[in-house]
Amino acid sequence: MVDALSQSKDLKNRILFTIIILSIYRLGTFIPIPGIDPQSLHELMSSNQRGLLGMFNVFAGGAIARMAIFALGIMPYISSSIIVQLLTGVSDYFKNLKNQGEIGRKKITQITRYGTVLLATIQGYGLSVGLESAENLVINPGLFFRISTVITIVASTMFLMWLGEQITQRGIGNGISLIIFSGIVAEIPRALVTTFELGRTGAISAIMIISLFLLLILVIIFIVFMERALRKILINYPKKQMGNKIYGGESSHLPLKINSAGVIPAIFASALLLLPITFSNFTFSQNEIFLNISSLFSQGKPLYMILYGSGIIFFTFFYTSIVFNPNETAENLRKYGGYIPGIRPGESTALYIDNILTKLTTIGALYLALVCLMPEFLIAKYPIPFYLGGTSILIVVIVAMDTVTQVQTRLMSVQYQSLIKKAKFGN
Repeated sequence: MVDALSQSKDLKNRILFTIIILSIYRLGTFIPIPGIDPQSLHELMSSNQRGLLGMFNVFAGGAIARMAIFALGIMPYISSSIIVQLLTGVSDYFKNLKNQGEIGRKKITQITRYGTVLLATIQGYGLSVGLESAENLVINPGLFFRISTVITIVASTMFLMWLGEQITQRGIGNGISLIIFSGIVAEIPRALVTTFELGRTGAISAIMIISLFLLLILVIIFIVFMERALRKILINYPKKQMGNKIYGGESSHLPLKINSAGVIPAIFASALLLLPITFSNFTFSQNEIFLNISSLFSQGKPLYMILYGSGIIFFTFFYTSIVFNPNETAENLRKYGGYIPGIRPGESTALYIDNILTKLTTIGALYLALVCLMPEFLIAKYPIPFYLGGTSILIVVIVAMDTVTQVQTRLMSVQYQSLIKKAKFGN
């Protein structure tokens, strides 16, 4: 593998390009929005790092705590993607676009971008109003501050979306997921320091800290096991005689993952919870309505847990239905002569695959909900840093696994190409 990496100039360029783009993103999380007093911001954010605001800050790579130009992170784009993908399931117009192939995909991408601009504008304005409502936070409040903040936020969000697309096209891995991944990883050292400081001051015991790290290791092992788990369906191909030779008669497997949706349901569910309470989280006022809304969505509250778990389960089934179509799979098997032993080709095969996929997706949805919610109860009960939440761990592990898999695939491709060249040279 090391030799292959040294020989693959394209892979090295892709890895270097990804690192450079992520470095640009991290730099942007330290550039503050103009017109904000740093000392007042530090005092304000030090007491507002719990609940969904803390989750938002994690996904934004700490940009919320610093009120940087990337404060909204990639969440407006994810929220827009959720809305568009939901529309593809209920709107005939979007269904037709989806069936138009590459042309339809480009149109859907364009609509998603327009939606991102709209959501970023609304959230950016809500952010500017919320900042002005905090005492002594904005140096010169007024219309100019609101307009400049909205322009800065929208431009930064679109630039961040573009960076993610560049990573996907010219780098390694999914750009949007890697941006969230890098933000979470960058905050982990501070979380560890905070945890050890809590142990030093006696806020949590040493036994509790050790137990937390053991739980963290077990959760990571569990995630890796579930992500690697497959249900293989045996596929047979009939023998065909052409002249004196017999072709076919081989067997293969159709691999179905327990979690076909990956980390997307956790990200979508988090974004969906963040979207309706953007104003209540960013307006640091003492308005009773805002305070009641925020309290309902704080960690450990039944409503928060129910909505979060339900969102994860829903998006697991929804996204799996998008990425895997049993009817198309059954039709492709029929075209190429493949069949499942004991199952009639066509509709019966589609129903059989759909039945297995539904059972696997149910297990996968419950697994995702368990991993994301279990640490939340601990965080609500003990003063543990939010960065150690289940969603953060899930994103880090799955994105890391997907990225490593892509690197290994490209390395294997380089090795095969090298063997082919040697064979030709030898001949």
